Parts: sequence; structure tokens; C-alpha cells
Amino acid sequence: MSTKVRAAVCREFGGALQIEMIRLAEPGPEQVRVRLHATAICHSDISLVRGRWGGTLLPMVAGHEGAGVVEAVGEQVQGLAVGDKVVVTLVRACGQCAACRIDHPVSCDQMLFSAERSPLTDAQNGLLHQGLATAAFAEACVVHQSQLVKYQHSVAFEYAALLGCGVITGYCSVSNVAQLPKRQKVVVIGVGGLGLNTIQAAAAQRAWPLVAVDVLENKLQAGLEFGATHAVNATSNDVVEQVMEICAGPADYVFVTAGSAEMFSASLDMLSKYGTSVIVGMPADNEKVFAVDAHKLTDGRRLLGSKMGDVRIQRDIPKLLDRHQEGALKLAELISKCYPLEEINEAIADVEAGRALRNVIRF
Repeated sequence: MSTKVRAAVCREFGGALQIEMIRLAEPGPEQVRVRLHATAICHSDISLVRGRWGGTLLPMVAGHEGAGVVEAVGEQVQGLAVGDKVVVTLVRACGQCAACRIDHPVSCDQMLFSAERSPLTDAQNGLLHQGLATAAFAEACVVHQSQLVKYQHSVAFEYAALLGCGVITGYCSVSNVAQLPKRQKVVVIGVGGLGLNTIQAAAAQRAWPLVAVDVLENKLQAGLEFGATHAVNATSNDVVEQVMEICAGPADYVFVTAGSAEMFSASLDMLSKYGTSVIVGMPADNEKVFAVDAHKLTDGRRLLGSKMGDVRIQRDIPKLLDRHQEGALKLAELISKCYPLEEINEAIADVEAGRALRNVIRF
């Protein structure tokens, strides 16, 4: 048994995604099929279909930030039923390994995706790889139950979809990884989907100054609208000097949400001796190595890595939905435009060109 759905298939790195009718296998043990209503386009998806990360196999269906309604459940599924509204994430956790036992589910090493277990096949019965264990660039997806968060809020699906990765990674890098105290001097480098949510979280902690750094003026303006107090264009004069002038000295925290080796290194130059740099953005394979002045670390500075903000999706996503309902978290303002699936290539191009904050596919 299988279910036919339309999907955007990547058959060539850098090429246009092709809209095809594909087949989804029925949910197996601990698996759930979700009829998707919206899927957000994340830069990680773009990196996948452009071949910037090693190990990605073709043909593939990408997409990992979704929201929809449970359509079918497999055996041994707990806490989810047909008709439930859910946020779909790429976070898979077994609940039993060493990482899960100490409450770091994003680092679970027992749930790594295996290509042989993909539930996707094309019209010729050829295997389609399930991008980031989700494949949400389709009308429906089959995922492990640990990847879903049930919710009852009256939040539009296109807003809820944003919580699948970008919002939780940016926001929780502040709240979970850095555990940012109130009223700190904060810099956020990169004002895309991750950066805007990092700014929102820092603004909630009354950071002052809260400096947004980017190369695009429209992104910097968005940063100010999301809570930044100052904006620095990285294409102008020395970024470190500008930040130090605004902060009247070094910063307490720097969050690097842009996947830039140069900015990873520069973040340490902006810090006080007791300051903390948090690496949030994931660079392409050819930019993953960067220089670190060890003396800056032995002076007391901290360099922290953030894997999806060390999120606990069952705890953190409901909290963020509550904040949105209270008017304390911007979601609608993140979306530049909603597109039908047939226009996904235009939606991706818009994001790559820097014209959009976040674009969403609405089914």
C-alpha cells in the first residue's frame, strides 16, 4: 500500500526542482503520515539541493519545516491520532541513548537517517531519498513520531511551519545554549531567518545595545523591526570597530547565524575577555574550517556551538506558540510570500537573492 502525492524532486544539484507524482509508503512502526498544509523554505534546504553539503544523495525530496494534520499512524505510535494538528521537524530522538538520557535530543546518535529506509519512490518505483529525514517539499510526509509536536492553538499552518527549524534554532540558541542573562551587550551577525529569531530572543532579555550585522540593507531594516537597537552594514568600514563603538567597548555575547568562516573568527575580536561567541549558522563544506586565536580563549572568552539551539521540541515549541499567541513572538512578519508548490523554484530563487526573509509553500 502507498499514497500518491505531488512533490518537488531534486534530480540534479543546482538544477530546477521537478514537480512529480511520487509514492509514500504507509507508516511503519512508530511512524506517522502527515498531510502538509505548509512548508517553509530554510537555507539548509537550499544548501541540500545546491550540493553544498557532502553526503547528500540524489534523487531527493528536501524540506524539513512543515505543519499539517495527522492522516495515518503506524503501530506503537503514542500520543498522536488522526486529525491532530502538528508541527513537523527534522529532530529525531530515540529517548534512550546517552544524549537523550541527559536531555540533549538533537544530539541523538541512534536515530541517524538511513537512505535504505526512505518511504519515497517515484513513478517508476525508483528510490527517492528523504532529505533531512523529512521530505516536506511534498503534499504529505511520513516521519518518525519523535519529529512531531501536537498543538491546539489557532495558529495558521504557514506560521506554525516556521517552528520546525529556523525559529527554534535562533531563539533557543539564546535561551538554551547561551542562557543569555538580561541587559547584556549583544551582537547578531547575519539577519536571515536564524538571525531574526536570535534577535527576538535577545530583545526579550532586554539586550542593550542589540546590534544587527548584515550585508543587505533590507535585512538590517528587518533586524531593527524585530528588536535590534542598532544596525551595521558589513560591507562598509571595519565591522569590529563599528560594533565596539556602538557597545562603548567589547560585546558580552555574539551570535553568528551566517555560515561565514570569516565572521566566526571576527566574532571573537568583538568580545570582552569574559564574553561568549555562539556559532549558530552552518556553513558550506568548503567554509567549515576557521581560524581561532587560542589566546583569546585562554583569556576567558567562550566559544559555543549550537545544534538547533539544543531544542527540546516537546517543551520549546509549545512555549513559542504561547509567546506568539500572547503577541510576544513575531511569526507572520517573518514570511515574505507564500507560494504554491508549482512555484517552488521561484520561491527558492527569491530567498537566494536576499529579497525574502522566509518564503513558504502553501498546499
